[in-house]
Amino acid sequence: MHNKIFKTVLIVSFFSIAMGYLESAVVIYIRELYYPEGFEFPLKIISYKIAITELLREIATLIMLLSIAIITGKKPVEKFAYFIFSFAVWDIFYYVFLKAIIGWPASFFTWDILFLIPFTWVGPVIAPIINSLTMIILAFSIIYFIGKNENAKINVLQWSFLISGSVIIIYAYTEEYLHFMLRYFSFAGLFDFTESKNVLARACQFIPQYFNWFIFFTGEIFHLTAIILFFLKNQKFKNASI
Repeated sequence: MHNKIFKTVLIVSFFSIAMGYLESAVVIYIRELYYPEGFEFPLKIISYKIAITELLREIATLIMLLSIAIITGKKPVEKFAYFIFSFAVWDIFYYVFLKAIIGWPASFFTWDILFLIPFTWVGPVIAPIINSLTMIILAFSIIYFIGKNENAKINVLQWSFLISGSVIIIYAYTEEYLHFMLRYFSFAGLFDFTESKNVLARACQFIPQYFNWFIFFTGEIFHLTAIILFFLKNQKFKNASI
């Protein structure tokens, strides 16, 4: 059983690392075209076609990571574990390959655009790496206890902490950007395709100034609390069954 789990984790890891390389390759191509002198804020204006392509590429990436998790996991909670594990490995190795190939980022605190759905996420590189390490810990905890007990699950309280923590962290990533954009556009305007070019042009003027670490680590504490509760509950069940 343990050998089977090890092989599964290994295969998902290889897939995710390859995805990380693919992601870094696309970003390197884009930076060679738009930032030959080096990536920095404010962003250069890209065509609407490229912007939509990037957005759809991120959706496609999520679909691919979800697919490997659905194929690999048997139960919903196990599928969730493999999804967050593959996402985390993909994200970490994306930065590993960028650093190895083009020497970027210069430091863990270099600003980066992290995600585009539903709004632009911005933060220092170290932040998503911390999130990824937390996701790996949670994924391994789930996979371990599922291997010991097929009835292991995340209860309502633990889900509440996980979801709340995720919302808080997403807010930390999007807070400054949304405040910047809402000075010029309403929420309705952000989804008005007739103003899409104006929105894109204004978005490219955004320069991040600060990252709210307090909000970010509040979300992290929520996640770690969920992991601890999950571990203690299932460890107690495991000991009782021995």
